[in-house]
Amino acid sequence: MPSIVETPPVEVQQELALLRQDLHTLIPSKQLTGNVLIATWNIRAFGDLTEKWEAAENDSPKRDLHSLLAIAEIISHFDIIAVQEIRGNIKCLRHMLKVLGRDWNFLMTDVTRGNAGNNERMAFLYDTRKVNLSGLACELVVPNEWLNRIGENALTRQFARTPYAVSFRVGGKTFVLITLHVLYGDNAAARIPELKAIAEWVADWAKELHSWDHSLIVLGDFNIEKIGDPTYEAFTSTGLTVPAELQNIPRTIFKNSYSFYDQIAWFVDSLARPELSLTFTRGNIYNFVGKVLNNRNYTNTQLSHRISDHFPLWAEFSTL
Repeated sequence: MPSIVETPPVEVQQELALLRQDLHTLIPSKQLTGNVLIATWNIRAFGDLTEKWEAAENDSPKRDLHSLLAIAEIISHFDIIAVQEIRGNIKCLRHMLKVLGRDWNFLMTDVTRGNAGNNERMAFLYDTRKVNLSGLACELVVPNEWLNRIGENALTRQFARTPYAVSFRVGGKTFVLITLHVLYGDNAAARIPELKAIAEWVADWAKELHSWDHSLIVLGDFNIEKIGDPTYEAFTSTGLTVPAELQNIPRTIFKNSYSFYDQIAWFVDSLARPELSLTFTRGNIYNFVGKVLNNRNYTNTQLSHRISDHFPLWAEFSTL
């Protein structure tokens, strides 16, 4: 059985070299000082692994060593990345950390029990050469009083997958990242209570952190349909703002035009100034379609089970 840390076949090495070159071209360089690259990625069913360079037709799961090396290469170009859909089986995560090396560390939640939780975890992976933990790691629980509200779109239960908050420090700047994977539900309306609840929960916290010159950034898969629809209005109802650069870009490999599921957002003041000690400089997705597993002629559906159905979404911030 091959190992993830063995030298891969020549064709895999060649593809990874081209992928690395493309990432260097499209994503800002990681610098020891001056910037921090923060990303979020819903990696579809990131759990078990077939330990072959190419999974056979009858193998399950379809994600193999070749696929995992491509995922690790993409992740390595960021300083911190929030990952959603890590399953109870963390074989992919463990093997990927072997590839990323001893400079990388992670924090993650336990699996969320129940059907709505889908046996998923959320995690932050970070490059310890540059990123330090700043002391806080917690799950956000809705106050009981909120669950007793009577009104339209009131939340009546805890989050299906509990939001996860961790504080980091880079270049003298402290910031809290909150990641969330909102319940998809039977329809878009089913997502609104969770979106409103997270917006309300973090609004007061952001003001408190801002008074200490700490930033709060919300990122993850919010299953928002589009700007202006009820899911977006719920998400932005307390002032969360998505920068223009991260708006009219696709989020998934199945929609070539427009989707808005994954987000990186923060609060702004009454003059539309970011309530951040960091300075946002630029951001985008990384579109890996046509750049990974090229010799296999996969459909997008097949590719989604090996890499993901979502693109990684990233933002660069100045720490100067």
